[in-house]
This record gives sequence, structure tokens and C-alpha cells, in this order.
Amino acid sequence: MLTADFKRKYASMKTEVPGPKSKELFEFEQKHISPGIQTIATSSKIAVEKGEGAVIEDVDGNRYIDFFAGVGVASLGYNHPKYVKMMQEQVSKIHVGSFTSRNRAGLSQLLSEVAVGDLRRTQYYSSGAEAVEAALRLAKSYTGKSEFIGFWEGFHGKTLGVLGLLGDNFKHGLGPLPFGRYLTPYANCRHCPFGRTFPECDFMCVDFIKKKIRYETTNDVAAIVVEPIQGTAGNVVPPEGFLLRLRQLADEIKAVLIVDEMITGFGRTGKMFGYQHDNVVPDIITVGKGFGGGFPMTGLMSRDEIIFSKPFANPSGSSSSYGGNPLASASAYVTLKTIIEEGLVENSARVGAFMLEKLKTFKEKFPFVGEVRGRGLMIGMELVKSPGSMEKLDKKYTQMIFRECLNKGLIVMGYNPDVRINPPLIINEEIAEEGIEIMEEAFKNVADRIVV
Repeated sequence: MLTADFKRKYASMKTEVPGPKSKELFEFEQKHISPGIQTIATSSKIAVEKGEGAVIEDVDGNRYIDFFAGVGVASLGYNHPKYVKMMQEQVSKIHVGSFTSRNRAGLSQLLSEVAVGDLRRTQYYSSGAEAVEAALRLAKSYTGKSEFIGFWEGFHGKTLGVLGLLGDNFKHGLGPLPFGRYLTPYANCRHCPFGRTFPECDFMCVDFIKKKIRYETTNDVAAIVVEPIQGTAGNVVPPEGFLLRLRQLADEIKAVLIVDEMITGFGRTGKMFGYQHDNVVPDIITVGKGFGGGFPMTGLMSRDEIIFSKPFANPSGSSSSYGGNPLASASAYVTLKTIIEEGLVENSARVGAFMLEKLKTFKEKFPFVGEVRGRGLMIGMELVKSPGSMEKLDKKYTQMIFRECLNKGLIVMGYNPDVRINPPLIINEEIAEEGIEIMEEAFKNVADRIVV
């Protein structure tokens, strides 16, 4: 770790957090904006002014290392010169419309080149939930079936069509939900609901899906929908072979396998796509977040045999007013080109391994760190009440950790006991190490205050 007398190079604090200007702007906005915005915004109350690389500056001049990246959205960080140039050029010409544009044509070709297997056709949307709903419609069109299997603690958006696949209490109080959505345990081996251990369990969680289909569904399953790493649950990494077993099950029941790559796609896990860690090829993938480098751009990818299915393939049957417009296409095209040209997939693998190694030492240093896990720059840390405990740390303490990090110049999703670390893909080891040093200081400052 860094020495105690190390002077920070990237984080720089000029005021308390939030500073007076941030506080004034936040309180002004609260008079007019709806409740329900992201917790990280309401907990921090900072107002951002600008960013550079992996550093954000607020209106008070405080500079924060960013381990958040807008939930993995800012894959190129902030103010990347290639991104800025492309977006400025495009917005000065034309920014909206459904017609073919040079950038959309170039993007579609580039996606077909980086695609794994034969998933070489893409359709574009503007939000994650919109793309996942489109994937469900495509699965229905191809299979002629109507039911879907999702997973506990999964997250695919908050619109009605996917709300039934949301595996947590976000959906409480919002029923009734669309029929035909069924949830089953994810391969979260640390919290196995069957009380088994891997690999002796031989993927009991996958075998259980067969029983669920028999006893709960009408045997009309169109698709299994899964995240290769569960993001909202705390960057939970399943054991190797999980997606392969799901691939085999989907084939067995004549359903399609939809892999939701919203967070995991385009280098986040140290490979271009998250499912590549299991060496499988899904039938449909959904992409977004880091795909547009910060601009709302999402999509789905599939093969000819599937994507030409009707009614999905009917004229306007799968279209979106905003998806793939000239400005959105410019954002995704320059982002993907830059990820490839600058070796950011490899950087994610390299810097992610560096960060994971250092963060794993937290388990030895702090009794409330139960697990550190991750792939690439998608790292999770589970905070618990005591060593060996499966009970998660009270949120009043995780909020303290979040505030301590913020006060020292680090933005990280640490306000819940499942800490999520998703820095921009352009981050280097020097910035990452400074951020980890801030985290360690924050953990030390809170450790003595934790009472269980």
C-alpha cells in the first residue's frame, strides 16, 4: 500500500462534502425534481462540474477519484479527446433520426467484427430495460413461447415488462406483474440457499430450474435470462461452468439463452463480453451502459436465424425512436473503437487484477470484510457483522464508510454492505492505488465505531 506520508496526486479536497455550492445547487434541485433518483446522488449531495480521465470535480473544486463511473457507464472516463471530438462533430451536423448514418453503419460493422460466434446482427435502443424488453419480444417471436426464467437478486431494469425478472424487493408494492416470469436461485455460492458447497453440489441450482419448470410454469419457457456477473447484487461472480450449464438447459427445453451484458459488456470484466469467461455463445445478448461511453445507447445482438423472426422482424416491429440515432451511434462507435485501439479490455484485466489483489488484503485487515471478488474492473466486496458471519453489516456503518471515502476524495458505491467498484476502463494502477489507499483509510476510521 502507499506510505503514510504519501501526498495525493489525484484526489484533492477544498471544502467539506457537500461544499456550500454543491449544497445550494442540490437543495435548489430538490424543490423541483422527483424523489427516487439514485441513492449515490442523494447520499453525497455533490453537484458535479467536470471530469478528466478517472477524476470528477464538483462545483466547489473538490476532486474525487471515481470508482463509480455512473454504474459502469463512463467506460472511457471523462473528457476523452476522441470521444469529445466525435460527439462535437456529430452534433454540429445532425443528431437525431432513424435513417442510416455513417456512424451507425460503421458501428454495426464493427460490432459484427467483435461479436463472438454468430451474434452479428444488432438492433439499437436507448435504455437498458428497453433493450431487455426487446430481447424478450424477440425470444417470444422465435420460440412461439411466452414464459421466462430469471434469477434471485437479478436486475434487468424497472419497466413493467422486466419488473417480474427483478429478483429483489425493488418491485414490492408494484403488483400485479405480467404473468409468466419465474425466479430461481443464482449461483451465488457464498449464500447458497441449498446449503451446499461448490463443486460438490454439481450445480444443484441449475438442476433446480428443471423442478421449477415442472411445478410452477406451464412448460412454455421462451428464454432463460441471466447476468454473467450480477451487478446490482454486489458484483457477484458465479463459478466457472454456470453459464455453460444454463446453455445446456436452454437447449434441452428448447428455449433461448439471453445474457444481459449491460454492465459486463465491452471490457468491464477483462474480456470483451462477460459470457466469454465460460466459453459459451448465447442466443441473444443485451448491451448498454459503457457501450455509449456515457450517452444513452443500448442494444441487443443475435444471429440471423433468430433476429429475423416475426413479429419482431416486421417493419417497425423492433424499432426505437431514439435508439441508434446519429448522435447515439457516434457515441457507441467512438467508444468501441477507442476500447479496441487503446487496449482497454486488456487494461481492465490487468488493472482489475492489480486492484483485486490489493483489495483482498482488506479481508485480513478488517474483521467486517467477508469476501472480495471480481473480474476485471468489476469488483465486489461484502461487508459482514463479524468474521465468518453471513449476516451483512448494518447500513448505518456502510453509510459511514461511504461518507469517509467521499470526504477523502473517493466516489464508490459503498453505502450498502455489498460494495461495488466499477472505475472507468481507462484507469491506471497509480490512480487505482490512490483510490484503494483512500478506501483503507476510510475503513480504518469506521472500524472502531462498529458495534455488533
